[in-house]
Amino acid sequence: MKICLVSDSHDHIALLDAAVADAKAWGAEAVLHCGDVVAPSTLRCLEKYRLPVHLIHGNNTGDLYTLGRLAADPASLVHYHGMDAGITLAGRRIFLVHYPHYARAMAATGDWDIVCCGHSHAPSEEWLPNLKGGQTLLLNPGTVGGVGQAPATLILGDLARMTFELRELDKRLETLSPTGT
Repeated sequence: MKICLVSDSHDHIALLDAAVADAKAWGAEAVLHCGDVVAPSTLRCLEKYRLPVHLIHGNNTGDLYTLGRLAADPASLVHYHGMDAGITLAGRRIFLVHYPHYARAMAATGDWDIVCCGHSHAPSEEWLPNLKGGQTLLLNPGTVGGVGQAPATLILGDLARMTFELRELDKRLETLSPTGT
């Protein structure tokens, strides 16, 4: 199973849309968002891809009531998990949290194959030793919204192979139009 890992979109609709379009073309079957969507309406651009979106909030939560209603809609593919999430995809145990320090702590437990975080706007991939004697992969996709001077980035992952690729988007997409076209 292939996934698209993003974080910190901060209402940059065109960049989030471009990231998921790229991931879908690559064969992604799910989107994991590690927080800071801000406005729930930002997620509407993803509906056309018909991919499940697993989402947590970050420190820029926006309208949680509307986000909850969006996720509760039976037709929605948005799975809103709150502050953090433990999910299993393709047999891989994956933990999502916004904060890197919390992610490092969860990786140390050895309860997860992959721990994903955001917040820092700096992408990283790191294997960490855990308390069970193994290693846990810690992934941070950076900021798909290209916040500030940071590049707009995402991670494409193949869960069967446990391979992950950082990709950078052209931040000029944001100036094309409100929808990036």
